[in-house]
Amino acid sequence: MSAAQAVSDSELKTHHCLESVDRVAGDAETTAFKRRARLQQALWREQRGLPIGTQPMRPSRGQPARPIGSRIAVDYARDSGANFLDNETLKAVRNRIANPEPHQTLYEDRLYADLLSSMPMCFNLFGPLNGDLEAANCAVHTWWPDTPGEVRAMRFEWSPGRRLRGEYLENRSAFDMAFELEMDDGSLGALGVETKYHEDCKREKVPNDDRRRRYLEVAEATGVFHEDAVSSILGTDHQQVWLDHLLALSMTQRRPQLWTWSKFVLVHPAKNPSYARASARYEALLKDTSTFQVSTIESLLAADVLPIDAAEAFAERYLW
Repeated sequence: MSAAQAVSDSELKTHHCLESVDRVAGDAETTAFKRRARLQQALWREQRGLPIGTQPMRPSRGQPARPIGSRIAVDYARDSGANFLDNETLKAVRNRIANPEPHQTLYEDRLYADLLSSMPMCFNLFGPLNGDLEAANCAVHTWWPDTPGEVRAMRFEWSPGRRLRGEYLENRSAFDMAFELEMDDGSLGALGVETKYHEDCKREKVPNDDRRRRYLEVAEATGVFHEDAVSSILGTDHQQVWLDHLLALSMTQRRPQLWTWSKFVLVHPAKNPSYARASARYEALLKDTSTFQVSTIESLLAADVLPIDAAEAFAERYLW
């Protein structure tokens, strides 16, 4: 981000957006991006007269709370659905909440009230397609032309199976969005998507022995990684992307009669330097890149496959 786009502490304070969590040690570029993204959401909220939220989101009795500009007051947010840009998207949100999955991790207050979270952003990006599978199919094949089959369902915050012993990754990993595909032979395919917005790509803890065993088993069986690549992923900022990619790979590996094709796509803003760098480094670890792709939010909007009003509203809110 250029110096001209950076925002001052004073401006952030004015809009209740000066947050220490936005500072990334040793990475001034990502810090500037995170600060600007938070301000972007506060300004969007203010322009619409939405009541400001707090930290904590729901203070306990007697617990001090402070205003935070990138949140909407939680009860108002839940009643109004104001975090979502159109009725079709709000319908998708409420339908997903009404249909919980086993062992899911879905924080409803955050979904409704946190403007900065990538979870509501994912709904706002793909939600306008939710009621029109023909439009969703057109979008998927425009964005990712190598995708086979036809879109038969859109699934938000979805996993093929969480914590199933001997199936998939045996953990709680899920895609932010998955497009379920019907193949020509009647089998299924899946295009799993992870969306990022304000986040920086952080180092992760090395998994415990049991988890690591499972992940290595899946990774080694795929044949998509360069030799010794996995040892350079564990405990690094590549690990979360790797686990999402492994979830997609595990589908065709563990249930080949059901899932005959899968791919993982990481979506982030072009201006997010942390994910731009990390995804490029991750891709360099692959000897077969056919099951992994990175797309910027800007490229998806530029493809002109979303409803015009929805695309314009999304760009106005999230980009600058």
